Amino acid sequence: MKRSNRLVVLSNFFLENPRKHTQLPYFVSRLETTKASVSEDMDIIDEVFRREGIGYLQRTTGAGGGVKYIPFSIHEKNKVFIEKLCQSLEDPARILPGGYLYMSDLLGDPNTIREIGRVFTSAFSDKDIDVVVTVATKGIPLAYAVASFLNVPVVIVRRDPKVTEGSSVSINYVSGSSKKIQTMVLPKRSLPEGSNVCIVDDFMKAGGTITGMKNLLEEFDATVQGIGVLAEADDEEEERVIDDYISLIKISNVDIKKKQIDVQVGNYLEIYKTNGQSPKNE
Repeated sequence: MKRSNRLVVLSNFFLENPRKHTQLPYFVSRLETTKASVSEDMDIIDEVFRREGIGYLQRTTGAGGGVKYIPFSIHEKNKVFIEKLCQSLEDPARILPGGYLYMSDLLGDPNTIREIGRVFTSAFSDKDIDVVVTVATKGIPLAYAVASFLNVPVVIVRRDPKVTEGSSVSINYVSGSSKKIQTMVLPKRSLPEGSNVCIVDDFMKAGGTITGMKNLLEEFDATVQGIGVLAEADDEEEERVIDDYISLIKISNVDIKKKQIDVQVGNYLEIYKTNGQSPKNE
């Protein structure tokens, strides 16, 4: 197989199998070439991936040595994308009765959702994550986007148990915004005990729902490795009940009378401002 063909095959494999550790003999056999040739091919792919800001190849040596593709988006690319999201959300036509903000078009656009998933994955790339957890329903597309880059399953917390999912664990929690007692459930079979999880949600006000998920996950002895929200509401009247999260967007004010929406960049860029380049190979 010519080098040009090998590069296509290898690139496709890595993009379709993120974070999957594969030993070099597999590629030698599949491509019918030598270790030296495969190594040179990976040097080229790694260089292009880093230059294009889509990730890098992490290689290890030794008896169990191999390679895996780590999706990663550089800081400047993330900054441009998040600022465009903010501009899109400032459109007064998005204001709905009651001061709500229409965001379904963003959550339904495959390209936007995929890029959001890549941005979040960059933040979680150095964490050991087994499962992405979200609550039904609008956070589901975001969760699958993140999970596709992390190459892990998605687990969905629901408000009501489903007879098709068997026995479930349920808890009551206090909604951060309405201060009402609500219920969330998670099937026992959906999450192995002791899992490392990443929580992803579309919107957060006071953080009551995410706190409820954290409490529910404690019933499974799960460890929360990271929390990512697409948008947070910056409301001085509401006391935030969580602080260990990252957000891409902050909505500080929705003025129905003036038809004005104040949207700012969330805390993501501040927290990860040092991530200018992909990490070096180990």
